[in-house]
Amino acid sequence: MEMLEQNCRISDNIFSRINNEELQYLNLLEHILENGILENGRNGANKSIFGASMRFSLDNGVIPILTTKKTAWKTCLKELLWFIRGNTSNTILKEQGVHIWDANSSREFLDSRQLTNYQVDELGPIYGWQWRHFNKQYICNNDRSFIDKHFAYNYHNPEQYFINIDDQGIDQLQYIIDALKEPTKRNSRRLIMSAWNPSQLDQMALPPCHVLCQFSVKNGNKLSCALYQRSADLFLGSCFNIASYSFLTHLLAHHCGLEAHEFIYFMGDCHIYENAFEASNLQIQRNPYPFPTINIKQIRDNIDDYTIDDFELHNYNHHEAIKVDMVA
Repeated sequence: MEMLEQNCRISDNIFSRINNEELQYLNLLEHILENGILENGRNGANKSIFGASMRFSLDNGVIPILTTKKTAWKTCLKELLWFIRGNTSNTILKEQGVHIWDANSSREFLDSRQLTNYQVDELGPIYGWQWRHFNKQYICNNDRSFIDKHFAYNYHNPEQYFINIDDQGIDQLQYIIDALKEPTKRNSRRLIMSAWNPSQLDQMALPPCHVLCQFSVKNGNKLSCALYQRSADLFLGSCFNIASYSFLTHLLAHHCGLEAHEFIYFMGDCHIYENAFEASNLQIQRNPYPFPTINIKQIRDNIDDYTIDDFELHNYNHHEAIKVDMVA
């Protein structure tokens, strides 16, 4: 109790809180607000620290979706399924009512990244591309149209302009699934999926923030995931990142006949943007509820085939949403 009194100073009624894992997040918010370095970054003023971590149990179907503000978990899950399928077009998300990538796929933002040949809503070889086609050459839609027009009947030397058009890259996610399904391979220390590809960063609308995850099976069937995130927008982004990789861990465990055990979250640059200071102060005054649980209703033959209707969330009690504009 003495240690709790020393470390948790975010509310007068701290001891009434029963969700100690969410306190990790709230304490980090407070720590950054009180001790973070105020600086002007690429996209505005923020307070930041370097280096933090959290651990969340996934046992018994628990999933750490933050409760001290309403988290749009369906939006988060739709984005994850979009990653899993290797999609990179924001149009697909917009058709599902998901708009979290709109600012980063606008004409203005793409031009600021010197991606002037990209069409609006084209994001380049971002997360899903690297998860399912790591290092496959990315050809933007306009260039693909050029190929189809000029090389449809003239394939004598297409590599003059484009190399390895038919190369599918490396399917990192399927490699992990195959290993998890094989008892002699699932305890490998090489079950790693990377979104950070230096050779293609300049083709991405936004270089990846959550850059690398590693999966580990202990005690024969307990699946855990560790994520390293180079850049964490703690107020707006991290709540999605925690939920997303916890969803992914539950899904892989379900799909491969294992049990989800733990999500471990490592962060490099942790920051709160200036427009979220007031909102963060509001959130840390709230008492968290217990996390909800998840049920996945069936096992699909292919990881690409899961839909949002396959997921059920139970007992998600939460405080009201806190609206803050995303800083692109």
